Amino acid sequence: MPSILTSEQRAQIVAAIERAELDCSGEIRVHIDRRCKANVLDSAAETFARLGMHRTRLRNGVLFYLATDDRKFAVIGDKGINARVPDGFWDEVRDEVQRHFRQADFVGGLVNGIDLCGAKLREFFPHEADDVDELPNEISFGQNAEEKQ
Repeated sequence: MPSILTSEQRAQIVAAIERAELDCSGEIRVHIDRRCKANVLDSAAETFARLGMHRTRLRNGVLFYLATDDRKFAVIGDKGINARVPDGFWDEVRDEVQRHFRQADFVGGLVNGIDLCGAKLREFFPHEADDVDELPNEISFGQNAEEKQ
């Protein structure tokens, strides 16, 4: 099976996560599947739980979930974020990502969405001196999207 992302593309996405987390205390992850047979928000929520993203101290995890073959995408946040951000917060991030996806710029969409998310979360969850990186920054892949290294 061919790789979904090159090592350079993976590095660009991870760098965006690291950059965003310098601006805020939010914890951002990207998960990629090939297929998503269920509702994309349900699959994203299930993946969020499976990755243990609800275990952050401030409940401020964010998941960018992408099913490549089915062309499905969702961005969701934990209850700590959802309790503080205004209506339309996730829609704005989603729309930025999808704008790039429509032009087949998947890496650019994720990178810009992650950057926007970090900048917007800074208002509600500013980075603090004692902030600890609670979740890995690496991209996770579903079983049906396992990458060959």
